[in-house]
Amino acid sequence: MNQADVVMLTGCASGIGRQLAEALIARGHVVIATDIDLEKLQEQARRWSETSLGSSDRMWVRRLDVRDGAAWEELLADVVAAFGRIDVLMNVAGYIQPGWIHELDAEEVHRHLDINAKGAILGTQAAARVMVEQRRGHIINFASMAALAPIPGLALYSASKYAVRAFSLAAAEELRPHGVFVTVICPDAVRTPMFERQKEFEEAALTFSAPRVFTVEEISDIVLNRVLRRRPREVFIPRRRGWLARFVDLFPSAASLLVPIFRWRGRARQARWRDDES
Repeated sequence: MNQADVVMLTGCASGIGRQLAEALIARGHVVIATDIDLEKLQEQARRWSETSLGSSDRMWVRRLDVRDGAAWEELLADVVAAFGRIDVLMNVAGYIQPGWIHELDAEEVHRHLDINAKGAILGTQAAARVMVEQRRGHIINFASMAALAPIPGLALYSASKYAVRAFSLAAAEELRPHGVFVTVICPDAVRTPMFERQKEFEEAALTFSAPRVFTVEEISDIVLNRVLRRRPREVFIPRRRGWLARFVDLFPSAASLLVPIFRWRGRARQARWRDDES
């Protein structure tokens, strides 16, 4: 990564996206921070400005609905017109609603696939068109540990993140000959608003089975100091849980033995998280 790259991110009003945007601004990069919640994003941008992190010449704040392909194309055209290029795109925006599949309505199906899967796909396509022409670039798509092994109680989320991972790995092969790298990141539980939302849902117990919950600062550090430098195809965070998830994916029948154990463990930890907040 160069000293002052042009980096565009989604989901910057909170969580991992906010932390990454802040860290990139602090390092002197040009940052295009986007979110569907413009008011919340602008409030965050004001804090960056007050702490001298952000300046108008290297920080853009824009509303973006990742489900809107035309909006992607329009914003990227504006970025290229202003800065002449885009070096990195990070698709961070996501959505989750725990629930048993027979109890969730069709709108939840659309919302998960539209935001998590289609949002990353549309963004990758739009950025790739620019990057292929400029013969360089790096696209980072956030999936999840749920993209490595299906998670009962989060079936829609798992499906959408499986799609992100499969698409990203295929896109990496297509785009590499053009000088464009694609990385898919599969983190375990990270303390974000999406994580906090799951505390009250028994269906989400498996989320809390992780030995530890990562902070957004830890994820940001991995992205900035490992992913941007090495540009790998895929990153598991942590690696050990990633390989365990891959094992369950390879041998689906093992889930019948492992899921009850991890669900029991997750329920106990989920209860502690609730108690700590009360």
